[in-house]
Amino acid sequence: MPAAPLRPGPLRLGLAGLGTVGIGVVRIVQAHAALIAARTGKGVEIVAVSARDRGKAREADLSGYAWEADPVALARRADVDVFVEVMGGHEGPARAATEAAIAAGKDVVTANKALLAHHGQALALAAEENGAVIRFE
Repeated sequence: MPAAPLRPGPLRLGLAGLGTVGIGVVRIVQAHAALIAARTGKGVEIVAVSARDRGKAREADLSGYAWEADPVALARRADVDVFVEVMGGHEGPARAATEAAIAAGKDVVTANKALLAHHGQALALAAEENGAVIRFE
């Protein structure tokens, strides 16, 4: 299946997981948005986030992002182009949200080695069938 044409405007990220890695992603996008746009020709913005504990103090400003209590709902949001999964774990919410994003035809980026070790082949095949890609960091 050929790749879908790029939608105009910035690439919109949905970020699931706000631990060390997730907050690192937030900081990079916030600090380097202009540089990313200049180098890639397309802006990148986080539109929504999800984590287990909304009230937890975090070392980044999350006030500009929509909050989803359920990472599967985040993965299915119409305003998310790429689902970024940094929750960890190979079952439960990480797997369910990643599968939901792929089923919705969204590209996925994950730092979750356990998820890929246990389900990487199936996720890659599902992504291919749905015109999406799954990448890892």
